[in-house]
Amino acid sequence: MSSSNVTLEIAGRRYTIACAPGEEAHVEGLGTSISEKLAQIDSLKSQSAERVLLYASLLLADELHEAKLANETAAPDTDAGTVSHTAANDAQADAHAENLEKMADRLEALANQLESGGTNS
Repeated sequence: MSSSNVTLEIAGRRYTIACAPGEEAHVEGLGTSISEKLAQIDSLKSQSAERVLLYASLLLADELHEAKLANETAAPDTDAGTVSHTAANDAQADAHAENLEKMADRLEALANQLESGGTNS
C-alpha cells in the first residue's frame, strides 16, 4: 500500500509525516490542532520543546477523554432513526479517537527524538 507524505510545522519545526492517501487534509488538520494547543500554552515558551509537546499532548488527550465521557453518558434514544444516527456518531467518534491516539503516538516519538538530539526536517 502506498502512502503520502504531509509536512507539518509545529513549534517552529517542520515534520514530514507519512499517511494513507486521501488522509493528507485530515493529518494537516491534526497538525493545526496541535499548533493551536501550543498557542494556548504560550506561557511555557521557556520550557524545552519536548515538555511543551508533552503538555499539548496531555491537553489533547484530556479533550479526547472528555469527548468519550460525554459520548458514553449521552442518553440513548430509542427512536430507530436516532439510534442509527447515534451509531454513526459513535463510529465517527471512534475514528477520531483512533486518529488522536495515533497522533499522540507520533508526538511521543517526536518528543523522544527531540530528547535524543535527533532532527526530522
